[in-house]
Amino acid sequence: MTTIDFSGKIALITGSGRGIGRATALHFARLGADIVVNYLRKQSAAEETAHAIEALGRRALVIKADVGDPDDLERLFDTVEREWGGLDFLINNAASGYIRPIAEQRVKGWDWTMNINARAALFASQRAAPIMHRRGGGAIVNVSSIGSGRTLPDYVVIGASKGALEAITRYCAVEFAPLNIVVNAVAPGIIKTDALQFFKDSDLMLKLALERTPAGRLVTPEDVAQVIAFLCSPAASMIRGQVIVIDGGWSIDVGRQWPPHASAEHPTN
Repeated sequence: MTTIDFSGKIALITGSGRGIGRATALHFARLGADIVVNYLRKQSAAEETAHAIEALGRRALVIKADVGDPDDLERLFDTVEREWGGLDFLINNAASGYIRPIAEQRVKGWDWTMNINARAALFASQRAAPIMHRRGGGAIVNVSSIGSGRTLPDYVVIGASKGALEAITRYCAVEFAPLNIVVNAVAPGIIKTDALQFFKDSDLMLKLALERTPAGRLVTPEDVAQVIAFLCSPAASMIRGQVIVIDGGWSIDVGRQWPPHASAEHPTN
C-alpha cells in the first residue's frame, strides 16, 4: 500500500481548533504538511492545535476569520498567500447552525447557517482554485453530514445547508478538473464532539448510534481525518464530486433500526 506523503504541502483547514478540524490538522501534519489553522471564537483551542502541529515538526499559521463573512474570507486567503505563498489543500470544515424545530426557525438563523456552511465553501474554493493551480493542482474536501440526506432532530437548516454544500462539491469538481484540482466531500455520522451538546438528548443519540452501528463503535474525528487525507492523496485522483459517508454502516443497516417485533407481527410470506 502506498504511504501518503504530504511533505512540502500546505493545507488550510477551516474551523481547525477543535473536533474534526483539529484531528484533520494533526493528521495532515503527521503526513508532512504545514497547516493553516483557522478559528473564529476559541483562540486558545486554535493555539493549542498550532503548538501540537509544531511539536510534530511542521509549521502552523493561526488566522482568526469568520468564513461566513466575505471580507474576512478574503483576508484569510490574502494572509495565506502573503505569508506562505501557496496552497495545496483546502478543507472546508467550519460549520455552525441553529438547532431548532421548524416552527422556531427564523430568517436570521437560516442566513447565518447557509453563509457559514455552504456559501463560505463556494467562495473559499473560488479563492483557493487559482492559488492551487499555480502550484500544479490540489484538492478540496468539504465536510458535510449524514443530515443532508436523512432527518435529524431540529436539524432542518443545517441539513439544508449541507445539501447545498454537496451540490457545490459536484459543481466545483467538474469546473476545477481542468485545473488539476480534485473536489469531494465527506459525510460523517454521529460523532462525540463539542457540537453534539447543542442537541437535546445528546446522550440518548450517542447511545442509539452506538447500538445501531454495525462497526460496533462510534465514528471518531480521527476516522474522518484519515478519509479526508486519502481524498487529498494521488490514490484518490479519479474520485471526483463524491460524498463519502463515514458512519460505520449506520445508514445502511435497516435491520438494526427495525422494531424487534416487526418480523413476528408482519410476516413477509
